[in-house]
Amino acid sequence: MPQQQPGAGAHVLDSVPLFVVILGAAHVLALVFWIYKLASQKQPTRSKTH
Repeated sequence: MPQQQPGAGAHVLDSVPLFVVILGAAHVLALVFWIYKLASQKQPTRSKTH
């Protein structure tokens, strides 16, 4: 059974938390942009017909 070198998979495991942080930040920015877009939409004026 061949043994893995100590630094072979360590680089991938080191970049996982950074990837998770970037992904989370992107989702937060998308959520903020979506809420801003909803809030800045012009609401249609509804008139009661009855």
